[in-house]
Amino acid sequence: MLISILTFQGFNELDSFIALGVLNRIKKTDWRVNICCPEDSVISMNGVTITAQSRLESIEESDAVIVGSGILTRDIVQNSEIMTMLKLDPMRQLIAAQCSGTLILAKLGLLGKIPACTDLSTKPWVQEAGIEVLNQPFFAENNIATAGGCFSSQYLAAWIIAKTEGIKAASEALYYVAPVGEKEEYVERAMKNIEKYIS
Repeated sequence: MLISILTFQGFNELDSFIALGVLNRIKKTDWRVNICCPEDSVISMNGVTITAQSRLESIEESDAVIVGSGILTRDIVQNSEIMTMLKLDPMRQLIAAQCSGTLILAKLGLLGKIPACTDLSTKPWVQEAGIEVLNQPFFAENNIATAGGCFSSQYLAAWIIAKTEGIKAASEALYYVAPVGEKEEYVERAMKNIEKYIS
């Protein structure tokens, strides 16, 4: 299982790193999670520089892809070179997007008539792209999921785990990262948001 977290210049650290941390709770030899970037290194919205673990050119090899957000997403969707490299296929890949990452899926034509979640700042741009925006943290249909709000990255990670390793594995991954003293309540609330979309 190869999972790529698309991370662009100006990326939101919470999107990429929370998903990376939760997904890596699965300890299997064939389970790999990587930060996938258009360049060898990218700088976050708060000035953190990271090195890419893979490049966009290899995105077709991924079994699951999370499209993170950032402050430059509107520039990215106008960059034909980058958008052309995003060869995503919901027939054989799990595809998830968070906040302004949802705009990327909309511009790629992957959402179609599927309603989506995004952050409040990105909402009008996603609506302009012809997508109904839901007032909820997470929504999924078949192999496409979207989430809105920085901390909703946990839902995308748990959804991918649940779809591939089962509900129990997703619950255990969230339990590990949940705050002490709130673990049961935290996991129950999180799983309530995604379980209805697991088939």
